[in-house]
Amino acid sequence: MLRVGDLQRAIDFYTKLLGMKLLRTTERPEQKYSLAFVGYGTNPEHAELELTYNHGVGSYELGSAYGHIAIGVADVYATCDRIRAGGGNITREPGPVKGGDTLIAFVTDPDGYKIELIQRATESV
Repeated sequence: MLRVGDLQRAIDFYTKLLGMKLLRTTERPEQKYSLAFVGYGTNPEHAELELTYNHGVGSYELGSAYGHIAIGVADVYATCDRIRAGGGNITREPGPVKGGDTLIAFVTDPDGYKIELIQRATESV
C-alpha cells in the first residue's frame, strides 16, 4: 500500500504511464479515506498495488524504511520512453545493473515513490 496525495494523479501515473489497470476503488467517506487498486491483473495470479488517499492529506514524508517497488517489464527502454513522453520522471536511465547484464531503470511516481523497472528475461530458443 502506498499513501498518495492525489488519488486521480496516482491512478493516472500507474495506469497511463506504467500500463496497469484500475481494478477497483473503495470510498470510505465516514472514515475519510479512498482506495484504488491497480495492477496488471487480479489476485491471485497477479500482485495488486493499493493506493490510499487520506482525505485532506496532500503529501507524506517517505521515511528511510521505504526502498522501492520493482516491476517487471518487457522492454525497459520503451517503457521509459512512454513514461518520459507522458511527463514522468526517469531517475536512472535504462541500462545494465552494475556488475551484471540485467537491464533496469528507476522512475519516481508523482508522490516521490521509487519504482525499479526490470526487463524480464526472454527465453532463448
